[in-house]
Amino acid sequence: MYPESRLEDALERLQQRRSVKAMDLGDPGPNDSELETLLTTGIRVPDHGKLGPWRLIKFSGDARQAFGNVLAERFHSLNPEAREHSIAAERDRFMRAPVVVAVIARITPGIKIPEWEQQMSVGAVCQNILVTANLMGFAAQWLTEWYAFDEHIDAALGLTTHERVAGFIYIGSAGERPAERVRPELADVLTAWQVP
Repeated sequence: MYPESRLEDALERLQQRRSVKAMDLGDPGPNDSELETLLTTGIRVPDHGKLGPWRLIKFSGDARQAFGNVLAERFHSLNPEAREHSIAAERDRFMRAPVVVAVIARITPGIKIPEWEQQMSVGAVCQNILVTANLMGFAAQWLTEWYAFDEHIDAALGLTTHERVAGFIYIGSAGERPAERVRPELADVLTAWQVP
């Protein structure tokens, strides 16, 4: 029988999973070995046609501040009247967490695998990274924000014609458990199909 057993602790953890705001994340983040495990698990998703319609870009250490400089420069060019504290906030944006992972969708149009299915596979990568981080004892948040939709930033990330940012996943540790939020009741979203 596969799988061989239930992972009760994992089920309980998943039922309590909650995103933690990037601004509330801190050290420790995953080390290189932990991050490799996290991301290797993260890309284990349904993938019709074995296309791998995603790729990942890691920001850690000094790369976070260097990319923050790119964000600040672009933000200032878009908002020349912006005050220095707003520009500084963009410069420090990736410093909010020890590790940031950009999940890049690379959708192949015009093939038998519908683009929608490829996009769902990319979304599954984002969710898998969140879930895996949680199971490894880390906290995370999946964000897009303005820089996920900016052509200049896309170029700085090296995105090609059919690529776009699906999200930036901020990963670190939380000082405390975040407050629960309102969630839909299963009874409100589940129906049983019946023969007409």
